[in-house]
Amino acid sequence: MAAIIGDWLAHRAELSPERVALIDVTRSPEAPREWTYRAWNAQVNRTAHALRELGVGKGDRVAVLARNCVEYLDLWFACGKLGAVLQALNWRLSAPELTALVDDGGPQVLVYGPEYAALAGALEGVPRRVGLARDPGRPEAPSLGALTRRAASDPPPRVEIDWDDPWVICYTGGTTGLPKGAILTHRSVTWNAINTVSSWGLSAREVAILNAPLFHTGGLNVFTAPLVHAGGTSIVCAGFDPDQVLELIRARGVTVMFGVPTMFLDLLARPGVEQAGLERLSLVISGGAPCPAPVFERMWSMGARFKTGYGLTEAGPNNFWLPNSQLREKPGAVGYPLMHVELKIVAEQEGEEEPRELGPDAVGELWLRGPHLFAGYWNNPAATAEAVTADGWLRTGDLARRDAGGCVTIVGRSKDMFISGGENIYPAEIESVLAGHPEVAAVAVIGVPHPRWGEVGRAIVVREGEGAGLDEAGLLEYAGARLARYKLPKSVVFVDALPRTGAGKVDKRALRERYAATRG
Repeated sequence: MAAIIGDWLAHRAELSPERVALIDVTRSPEAPREWTYRAWNAQVNRTAHALRELGVGKGDRVAVLARNCVEYLDLWFACGKLGAVLQALNWRLSAPELTALVDDGGPQVLVYGPEYAALAGALEGVPRRVGLARDPGRPEAPSLGALTRRAASDPPPRVEIDWDDPWVICYTGGTTGLPKGAILTHRSVTWNAINTVSSWGLSAREVAILNAPLFHTGGLNVFTAPLVHAGGTSIVCAGFDPDQVLELIRARGVTVMFGVPTMFLDLLARPGVEQAGLERLSLVISGGAPCPAPVFERMWSMGARFKTGYGLTEAGPNNFWLPNSQLREKPGAVGYPLMHVELKIVAEQEGEEEPRELGPDAVGELWLRGPHLFAGYWNNPAATAEAVTADGWLRTGDLARRDAGGCVTIVGRSKDMFISGGENIYPAEIESVLAGHPEVAAVAVIGVPHPRWGEVGRAIVVREGEGAGLDEAGLLEYAGARLARYKLPKSVVFVDALPRTGAGKVDKRALRERYAATRG
């Protein structure tokens, strides 16, 4: 049983040895290298032996600071074979921030990509640093590549692994303090794959573009692990390049695709997107943030089976599925819970100790439960207790409603909601409408104090193009034709760019600190 839990690739190599597991376009997009499951498993065995030579054993953390590459995936699945734990580091963070995470995780070794050699060298408290390739700044130091090349391809010694043993520490993109390290176990990664394959209808024929960063659960677990489970193919890209995405769709038989809204906005701005063949994909899914309504309309107009997903590092991240037959009748809905996902929508009730589960069409906090949930936060039991109830429900902090048929729509973050004149206002809904204006490049809505209404909306807007003539009156007139009057922002601030968190999301906390002090 231990090998079945930890060694996915050994079993997949037995089941479908000649199927293509990976297509590597990171080095030579014109002449990509293909890895069959047999070849990839042998390479990961070599990586596991290299890690053992570096002193890595069961339970040890292997921190990785690198862009997407096949070697990153090798390390992930090698950790699975050894019972070690991949500590995925966000390369967008500063040296002090990364030092704090390294101190938190206590890795046995830090493996870094060549582009982060200087950053890796600046981190304190790392017992051993190893470059993916030879580091010119440390010519005496061994590289992972060199260690792997001389290692044997036979399996490493068998390790007893339990379902609840950690496999990945994946940091949340929190906006205050140190990001929390969500512990993804062999159980949670496996059950996310089972839920995804069985509920989304994935099979060995699927080909996915892997260009979401591997320090995010989206890069690891939306399609990558589920496709290993199903025997499908991932095209490994160093990062997101809209022109490359369109070319891969045209030339590489891509069938499924995941991205965040900003990626789809970039794609839709590219010439030739209409001829890329998006209609051939069986699934195009947006996640990570609310997606503007105009993106749905444009994607649908090209025949794309485009839908929005919902997930978080602590749960899956895959939790819902909306059947293609309901795409247009339920725009923006995330759909129905996957096979082994429980949910309820709750609200605090005055005078009651426990939140009450709400009925159809009521807005409340979404709670999730199932074997795909994380095991808590690394070295942070207080945060774990705050997030997970005694009977296993994850408090997501997201607001949702469920219609009479059970279909769920995410309304926004509970901390983003504000009350204006007794009405609950959900910024995500307003942002989606404002983003539809052709001269709006990006928008965020926050609540600001108001002497009569308590709070009102303020839109922080980035104009599209240097010559855009959009002003406050024009934008509010546009919104007034599409929103109830009480939902309209009472003021607009134009900025050059919106602040982002380390995870690339709009930093609402920074916006509130800067723009919410004055009354609306």
